[in-house]
Amino acid sequence: MDFISPYIIAGAAGWLVAQGLKYIINSIKGRKFKNIRQLYLSGSMPSAHTATVIAVVVVIAFKDGIESGLFGLAVLFASVVMYDAVMVRRSSGEQGIAIAALIKEKASKVLSPRVAKGHTPIEVVGGFITGWIIGLLTVFLFV
Repeated sequence: MDFISPYIIAGAAGWLVAQGLKYIINSIKGRKFKNIRQLYLSGSMPSAHTATVIAVVVVIAFKDGIESGLFGLAVLFASVVMYDAVMVRRSSGEQGIAIAALIKEKASKVLSPRVAKGHTPIEVVGGFITGWIIGLLTVFLFV
């Protein structure tokens, strides 16, 4: 299967599996399986951003080696993505929730903003584990 890039397969599979897991986990928690929006919303367990980049990092490690420049770049990129998920996006999500609550409390005519949630550290760890597994499966199936 040389016509399909294992890097693309790993990234796409990491994202799809993580988003699917989010739907399953949130459906079990909420005891209803009708919230299809969980398939594309940000936030929740596991981090799809983390799963995506870690799956690609694993493929790069096996295909190109851990001493390659590509691996170094991928690790750096993955670190930025995971840091951003926990520190930046989570913080802005919490601020968005507070702003929306204030708008509602004051009965303001200002439209409530869409709040994009970030991740807790455990959600990023869940994404890391998901990405690692998907990356290994991709290596064994396509590399």
